[in-house]
Amino acid sequence: MIASRIGALAAAAMVVLPLGIHAQQPPVRVGLILSLSGQFADAGIQLENGIKTYMKQKGDMVAGRKIELIRKDTGGVAPDVAKRLAQELVVRDKVDILAGFVLTPNALAAADVSAEAKKFMVVMNAATSIITTKSPYMIRTSVTLPQIAETFGAWAVKNGVKKTYSMVTDYGPGHDFEAGFQRVFKEAGGEVVGSVRFPVANPDFSAFIQRAKDLNPESIMIFVPGGAQPAALGKAFAERGLDPRKVKILGSGETTAEQALKSMGDAGLGIITAWHYDYMSEHPLNKEFVKVFNEMHKRNPDFFSIGGYDGMHAIYETLKKTAGKTDGDQMIAAAKGLKWESPRGPMSIDPETRDVVQDIYIRRVEKVGNELVNVPFDKIVAVKDPVKARMK
Repeated sequence: MIASRIGALAAAAMVVLPLGIHAQQPPVRVGLILSLSGQFADAGIQLENGIKTYMKQKGDMVAGRKIELIRKDTGGVAPDVAKRLAQELVVRDKVDILAGFVLTPNALAAADVSAEAKKFMVVMNAATSIITTKSPYMIRTSVTLPQIAETFGAWAVKNGVKKTYSMVTDYGPGHDFEAGFQRVFKEAGGEVVGSVRFPVANPDFSAFIQRAKDLNPESIMIFVPGGAQPAALGKAFAERGLDPRKVKILGSGETTAEQALKSMGDAGLGIITAWHYDYMSEHPLNKEFVKVFNEMHKRNPDFFSIGGYDGMHAIYETLKKTAGKTDGDQMIAAAKGLKWESPRGPMSIDPETRDVVQDIYIRRVEKVGNELVNVPFDKIVAVKDPVKARMK
């Protein structure tokens, strides 16, 4: 009798044990490739802060699986390092998803690994148009510079700007911004009276600003990457006495990032920028996002942060659609056409190009109380990447 009862219990254990093991799914491993040291360290930190804020709000479980982050630091613009880290993440760390990517050269390098390994890849910042064409398993949740540049070029001429002088950083995103703005600006009847490119790691803009000021152009169009450069640019504006109320300064959102405005002081008043996100937005979701972000990180979010935040949203929603499966083909199929309401406003993933679609805001630097802020005064809705739109 006792023996038969022990045998029955053993048989029951044999049945229950495999079921218990089967129910406990392994974590979804997300390999984050970021710039966490060097000139672009703050950009990488802010992007990661956005990821952490999303996971604080939504938890670390999705579709029955725990999300596990594995961080890697490229140290800055280092495509060879980024590719090696992506390979290590896939082969050694067995990640299911590649994500992050502050800088274009690093994203392009890792794209090869995504394509070869068939790994879902989410670009959360790097903004050169061609990036998403380099792997069929990639989406982007940040912005493309042609989205900003071409939209802004057309808007500028429509709003009375006829001549401009172009100043951009000499690498892929700068070239994208320059080409996009100038092409549309000229087509609309504007004239580019001169241009200059400066090195990616350039620490001092004084000579460039003085050269532009000496030409006394009607307007100056500027692109610099986020990180340390916008603040250095702002300092040069202030030192060289370039007054945006006399010479229209037009730029992407990096130009008037929070730290840059602090460096400029009143020299920043009147600068006009086109951008996809500002932490001062009155959107209800943004207010909650900024509140939680401030509580966690003791600072304001920026465009790096929202790229990371929405990048995690895209990962979560894609996993929900695949019921937690991380096969690259299933994930990219699920990600195509995703639509959601972000703290930045309505956005989606174009099912044809796998790139971001979003509203672009035209802002002017004004003093609100004692603080310099970007105040939106115009909006262009549901903007797709224009470069890919022309490729169809």
